[in-house]
Amino acid sequence: MRKGSHTQYSIEYHIVWTTKYRYKVIEGRIAKRLREILRQSCNKRGITIIRGSIGKEHIHMLVSCPPNISVSEMMKYLKGRSSKKLQGEYKILRKRYWGQHLWSPGYFCRSVGNVTKEIIKEYIENQTEEENDIFKITG
Repeated sequence: MRKGSHTQYSIEYHIVWTTKYRYKVIEGRIAKRLREILRQSCNKRGITIIRGSIGKEHIHMLVSCPPNISVSEMMKYLKGRSSKKLQGEYKILRKRYWGQHLWSPGYFCRSVGNVTKEIIKEYIENQTEEENDIFKITG
């Protein structure tokens, strides 16, 4: 459980994204620098990296994200910042991608949690005595 000034939250996402054309360009110094950039970027936005893995053409991360940051905003920020920095620092990437985007446009995202939909439904159902109503009013 994480806390903000007026909130408590536990929002975790498994995110995956790939290099454009699935070129295997993330290795050695580039991979280490990318890890550093992602750590700094996440820290700057209050995103906690729970686990991460950098492959030659893809990134897997399990992150905890504050509720004021949408997944699309987080991905735009992480992909944009890392692409710009890496291409600015490594000539081989600028040459391969002609100064364009390092990452393919899409990404995979799945929310992660230890509470199932059934548990939430049961919790909500048990808040009142009324029967046969999907959206109940209590009190």
